[in-house]
Amino acid sequence: MTYKKCSPDLVRVCLLLAVTLLAPTASAEWKEKVLYSFQGGSNDGSLPVGGVVFDKQGNLYGATMNGGMVYQLAPPAKQGGTWTETVLYVFQGNTSGDGATPEGGLVIDGAGNLYGTTAYGGTGNCVLLGILVGCGTVYEVSPPKQKGGPWIETVLYSFPTAKEGYFPWGDLVFDSSGNLYGATEFGGGFGTACNGFYQYCGAVFELSPPKTKGSKWKEKVLHGFKSGKDGANPNGGLVFDSKGIIYGTTYAGGTQGCTYQGFAGCGTAFKLEPPSRKGGAWTEKQLHVFTGGSDGANPAGSLVFGSKGSLYGTAQGGNSSGGGIVFRLTAANAGRWKETVLHWFSNSGPGASLAGLLCNSVGILYGTTIGGDSERYGSVFRLKPPGRKRGAWILDLLYGFAGSPDGAYPEAQLIFDRGSLFATTRGGGTGSTCSGYCGTVFEVSP
Repeated sequence: MTYKKCSPDLVRVCLLLAVTLLAPTASAEWKEKVLYSFQGGSNDGSLPVGGVVFDKQGNLYGATMNGGMVYQLAPPAKQGGTWTETVLYVFQGNTSGDGATPEGGLVIDGAGNLYGTTAYGGTGNCVLLGILVGCGTVYEVSPPKQKGGPWIETVLYSFPTAKEGYFPWGDLVFDSSGNLYGATEFGGGFGTACNGFYQYCGAVFELSPPKTKGSKWKEKVLHGFKSGKDGANPNGGLVFDSKGIIYGTTYAGGTQGCTYQGFAGCGTAFKLEPPSRKGGAWTEKQLHVFTGGSDGANPAGSLVFGSKGSLYGTAQGGNSSGGGIVFRLTAANAGRWKETVLHWFSNSGPGASLAGLLCNSVGILYGTTIGGDSERYGSVFRLKPPGRKRGAWILDLLYGFAGSPDGAYPEAQLIFDRGSLFATTRGGGTGSTCSGYCGTVFEVSP
């Protein structure tokens, strides 16, 4: 697969992935349904970012990059009906002190409040190509107090300078105390060689709620990436273990002299350990440094926990045929971690993944690919553990996207609900104003 990362404010589907699977692929013949096709234009968004989340009533929520909005999809009243989209909020941009250009999915709390990030906007002083664009925001969108009323958006935090973070992206995550954690692709105060237009090499941040309602949330940079031997450009979608340790990946950095598709370094998997005393510094440790060889390169998605504390993820480059991989990280002796490649991609079938994986209770992995020769518009796949020790993992192609009016180029992590898988595609659909890139929300079911 060949894939070059776009500038962050543009759609990240730059080049189709031309890859295949070296192991045989079986078709499980699942059925796909487009729940909604974005129309673009002045009344609807396009290019959905991140996946979707459900509320307790079965409504789906997400955000779009173009049109800059948060939306709701309500299920049909009767079986076979259509889902109904409602635009909950449209961002106003930095001229209004509001966010601009959502660049991550949503998380939802028990009260139905939605939380997400915008790459730009806010009151920060970040400048791009001579234009004040803001450094990005973390926001909350809350349900109306009375049925039928408007949803209320609140900017929880506006990154003031690039030192605190610039271009937040990916999904946020809550801890048990109600703090929010996320990543900024740039900013953080360290590193100078990660991009010619954006400052610094990225950060992981914590956002703590105020003790008094209505007061400001407080942000703390837990780690600013330095590139070089350190990672660079962290992805969102962090995960916690039971000890409060944070795990994630960086798209670049990690290996000096390794240049993969124009980026300095092939990326890392890392953990951040909380301080032993209150107010102390978090400690970063690298679990794996990708080399661009058979171990993969440039992980673009989040990690997910499986059985016995193993971590699973995807890297979009590497191996001799240029495709991506699905990998597992397992804790070994003396604090070291071992990477095992579970599946690798080649050059004419379903392409490598740009999103994190979904792991069910019996250790089966689900994911998406963005393209390839035989599955030009991407696919949904399932990867089963081997039936015997040291056996090969078994990949099933569940669905291959056909392009407009079907979806195209899935880049978001899947979620389960009642046996079906749900996510978004960045392209395809029936929208006529986006040149095939309006996008969809879809369901895939057995």
